[in-house]
Amino acid sequence: MADDDDAYVYDDASGEWHPAGTAVEAAAPAVPGPAEVRDAAGNVLRDGDSVSLVKDLKVKGANQTLKQGTVIRSIRLTDNDQEIDCRFEGIKGLVLRAEFVRKR
Repeated sequence: MADDDDAYVYDDASGEWHPAGTAVEAAAPAVPGPAEVRDAAGNVLRDGDSVSLVKDLKVKGANQTLKQGTVIRSIRLTDNDQEIDCRFEGIKGLVLRAEFVRKR
């Protein structure tokens, strides 16, 4: 006669008890892939792309306005699917909204 303690196995990942005779599949949590970041024209943006501004943008804290058509090189995507991180001369930590740029 089998022990009742051996009849079930506790699965740490799901927090459930399963019969010992059945194979417990490792249920990997659904990890969402990187969200597609799209520019003002609907083009998909990737790390390292160059973009241009579609309107004049006043930069907070820098007392500077970036003019329409200004080219920003080597963008980086962030965790937020509507923001891109970039560098521009004289402005550190510049974050732009994807709706204000167009892929070049």
